[in-house]
Amino acid sequence: MPLPNTDDSRSRLRRAPEQPRHRYIDDFHGHSADAPQHAAGFPRIGSTLRTYQGQQHSEPAAVQSQPAPRLQTRSAPLPPLRPRPDIRPATIHTPTFTSPALAPAATPDARSAAKPKKVKKHRRIFTKKRVIVALVLLILGVGGYVGGKFLYNSAKVFHGSVFSVLSTTKLKGEDTGRVNFLLAGNSADDPGHDGANLTDSIMLISIDTKDNTAFMLSIPRDLWVDIPGYGHAKINEAYVDGQTGNFSAAGYPSGGMGLLEEVVQQNFGIDINYYALIDYNAFRDAVNAVGGIDINVQSEDPRGLYDPSIDWSTHGPLVKLTNGEHHLTGEQALDLARARGDAYGSYGFPQSDFDRTAHQRQMLLALKTKIFTAGVLANPVALGRLFDALGANVRTDMTLSEARRLYDLGKNINNSKIQSVSLNNVNGSNLLANYTSPTHQSTLIPAAGIDDFSQIQQLLQQLTSNNPVVKEGAQVVVLNGTTTDGLAGQAETALKAKSITVTAIGDASANTATTTIIDASGGTMPATLSLLKQLYGTNVTTANPYANTYDADFIVILGSDRVQNTAAAAQ
Repeated sequence: MPLPNTDDSRSRLRRAPEQPRHRYIDDFHGHSADAPQHAAGFPRIGSTLRTYQGQQHSEPAAVQSQPAPRLQTRSAPLPPLRPRPDIRPATIHTPTFTSPALAPAATPDARSAAKPKKVKKHRRIFTKKRVIVALVLLILGVGGYVGGKFLYNSAKVFHGSVFSVLSTTKLKGEDTGRVNFLLAGNSADDPGHDGANLTDSIMLISIDTKDNTAFMLSIPRDLWVDIPGYGHAKINEAYVDGQTGNFSAAGYPSGGMGLLEEVVQQNFGIDINYYALIDYNAFRDAVNAVGGIDINVQSEDPRGLYDPSIDWSTHGPLVKLTNGEHHLTGEQALDLARARGDAYGSYGFPQSDFDRTAHQRQMLLALKTKIFTAGVLANPVALGRLFDALGANVRTDMTLSEARRLYDLGKNINNSKIQSVSLNNVNGSNLLANYTSPTHQSTLIPAAGIDDFSQIQQLLQQLTSNNPVVKEGAQVVVLNGTTTDGLAGQAETALKAKSITVTAIGDASANTATTTIIDASGGTMPATLSLLKQLYGTNVTTANPYANTYDADFIVILGSDRVQNTAAAAQ
């Protein structure tokens, strides 16, 4: 049987209606020399199937009889593409490469075409506007954060509307030039403390609004006082009594701070304008908020400070610091504020609770210094944390506008103008004495005796007065150097009327004709000396034959000339 005509069978295969796609591909790529003739039978774009089939049946015989060309092999070169006027060029979509590694290398023409165009000026202006808007939004966001913290916590701490911060209100006592604050701290946050609500830290802070000076006076927690309605007890119990008894009295705040305020005013002879009750957490958190504080430890013990009492948060010793400069965290500062050195093995706390209160005053000054630094005032995070510390742990009877006024006053007072005072060491004198209560408690009473606060009141008068004579606080002794009875008593009355403290009167060892002033102050009290000279003449000496008998700054020996002057004054 003869083999089929391969060329003819291939031609029939290419002309079969079911293979028009193969024919188009070969013709399109120029695989056949008669591509123009074959293309005539390929459906044009937009043709229907019926039109296409009609074209197939009506194809010219000349075309049908032509033998199909052989397919060219891959090794043979492809003939050049010839344009087809009846076929529209396809639209080529350039792929987008998301990865630089997949993108083809740019040709020189492409690189020249890809040169960046110059940024138009209006686009640069638009970019600057966007930056400015972003900065404004950032500032508003930071301001909103700080402002929100401030308003939220202020509402918890201060009385009145939070919007009162937009104005300032003159403080109570500012008209007289003196504003007094009573601070009380309790240990409600201390898990190892038995009397959590006892006010173990009590302090008076007094501000001279005219001279921009101030003083801090610590009141010992063990001071034995008469608490109205409850009898004698330690002063740190007054707050608890007022809280449990719902204290209420005209002129005082209600509750525990009101009763404590009454006790301090009656015994110390000083008006209290504002109070603040502070949980120890406030001190710790405030120190942490400002990034810690710096203090200089100057213990009498060369080893420094050590109190092995347990810190219940770290389970280590409460305090262990060498002498010299130290940067304290909030927890370290709080531990030092609590330490009295009364545990076995302690050193560096020779005066126990008085050392504790001295460290408290020292750290309050360090905290004030840190708060008013630019690094804190310009730090929104630090301010936010500081507001949180106050809001959660401080209660006061101040309004927000009064607090703003206090801030304005406080930033003008340098730490060197703030005096730190302790009742156990006032110019070398101890105004307190040890006392065992009827209930066998170890307490403290005024050195002058139980309930005799005259010396302490005199100290406060000296600290709060603007009179230079009162500020010097001289102690004067008056001796009668004549045979006239009652002359020294008359002088005592006159001196007290001039705000001079007379500690003793008596008779001189010998009579004298001329009144003499013995100056034992070492020249440190010029205002008092000037007043004494106005009253008793200018006969002044530093020779003191009574040094072993009287401890005084001045001794006035009245002579016979005073008898004549007194008689003349009486006439």
